[in-house]
Amino acid sequence: MLEKIQKALTVSSGTMRELLAEALGMFILMVFGLSSVAQVVLGRGDFGQQLSINLGFGIGVTMGVHAAGGISGAHLNAAITLTHCILGNLPWRKLPAYLIGQFLGSFTAAATVFGVYYDALYDYTDGNFTVTGPTATASIFSTYPAPYISLLGGFFTEFMGTVMLLLGILIIHDEKNNGALKGTQALLTGILVLGIGLGLGLNTGYAINPSRDLPPRVFTAIAGWGMDVFTAGHHWWWVPVTAPILGSLAGVLIHKLFIDFHNQPVPQSGNEKGQTVVEAS
Repeated sequence: MLEKIQKALTVSSGTMRELLAEALGMFILMVFGLSSVAQVVLGRGDFGQQLSINLGFGIGVTMGVHAAGGISGAHLNAAITLTHCILGNLPWRKLPAYLIGQFLGSFTAAATVFGVYYDALYDYTDGNFTVTGPTATASIFSTYPAPYISLLGGFFTEFMGTVMLLLGILIIHDEKNNGALKGTQALLTGILVLGIGLGLGLNTGYAINPSRDLPPRVFTAIAGWGMDVFTAGHHWWWVPVTAPILGSLAGVLIHKLFIDFHNQPVPQSGNEKGQTVVEAS
């Protein structure tokens, strides 16, 4: 009986499996991340601080990469997926599936965290869900710029955050150089995101990922916060969508110019000890 059920539910399409993997990986990432923000905000500082949020997203990234890495490569980021397509590492025909999977996982995670913390949200706001003000809660789900930051400054912050993200990912996976030990890549990627949050989280909340920011923003617009989620911060919403894409491309270019182009594999020599064969990825 169980075998029949498994056979009926098994997906044969490779593209569909990748969509499902991206959706689950993104869901795990975002539940950890958004729930940590909700606990800090709604707990009024008694249940964690900014470090809790950084750790929540770092752990979420680690678990999300473990969940999806063997099937889809665990992009979990529209900017990374688009960059892979531009570089020819991923067929363009798979782009919609990856983006849909990431959107579904992120949107569903936002809805899940909303359901888990609905009572706390209602108590914190008296039922008045706002984007700005002393009891603003929209920032639980999406990022918004600090009051002092200019639009250009915020754009540059998100751009640089994504540059560092891509540089870190490429370094971790660079088998021609000093890549991470097999099995540690997910953990190191989570630590990388933790580091970005620790150093670059003040100005904009380090979205560094359109798939992390846009789907929850759409959810909040539907769930009671209204269209203010798109107009707040001088129509901030487009910055976490576009800046990470440009930052991702810039990060790849920097890595290639400074490391990859000049670091060719060393041919194997059977008579020389200490030399290993390194295959270009």
